[in-house]
Amino acid sequence: MKKVVILIGNYGSGKTEIALNIAVKSAAEGKRTQVIDLDRINDYFRMSDHVKLLDAKMIDLVSPTFVGAGVTQTNMPAAVGSAFAKDWDLVIFDVGGDPAGALSLARYHMDFAQLQPEQLEVWDIINTRRPMSETAEKILKLKEDMEGFARQTVTGFVHNSNLQAWASAEDLRAGYPVVKEASELSGIPVIYTTGRQEFLEEFLKDDGLDSKFIGTPLPLETYMHRSWDSFARGGI
Repeated sequence: MKKVVILIGNYGSGKTEIALNIAVKSAAEGKRTQVIDLDRINDYFRMSDHVKLLDAKMIDLVSPTFVGAGVTQTNMPAAVGSAFAKDWDLVIFDVGGDPAGALSLARYHMDFAQLQPEQLEVWDIINTRRPMSETAEKILKLKEDMEGFARQTVTGFVHNSNLQAWASAEDLRAGYPVVKEASELSGIPVIYTTGRQEFLEEFLKDDGLDSKFIGTPLPLETYMHRSWDSFARGGI
């Protein structure tokens, strides 16, 4: 049965990195995998910068932000329709990082409504090192705003606290009680705790952690880099 996962979350929460990791893992398991890039706001972390990686892994990408793939802003809706019309095993929607970005998802509300409840998951990616995500109250307020614009209900939290190149296990330690409180207040389960392998392993050694608020540990490969890093290495 087709599985559809929608990733929402604040700017810089790590949605695209997680989308790439889940997609690569899915394809490695032999699953027919598609990624829908609806994040047309953030030019610094673009799914479309990884077309070669996705092609090599036999992952289908629908994105309006790269040239030469036959997808433009005008035919994007029809291309997104392939997520529902074709026989995929897993489809991942990477959604823009604010309520306005989530609005791009709402136009497909009727398509999502045709799915069986067990086919659809909506995961809120939480990075407590980002503005508007430092407290449980802020996390839940942003979640409610995005749910309203996207016309979808969050079914799970993904704890992904980090400071990118300066990340450490301490980011996950500091974020754990905040994500735990948000889960307790909302009743929304923590599906995954993510991070680079070494930081995740160090975090999981801590005493006093409740597995209920960790979910499944998901080690991440680092695929995403700032566009300006690429420019510094290779020039514009």
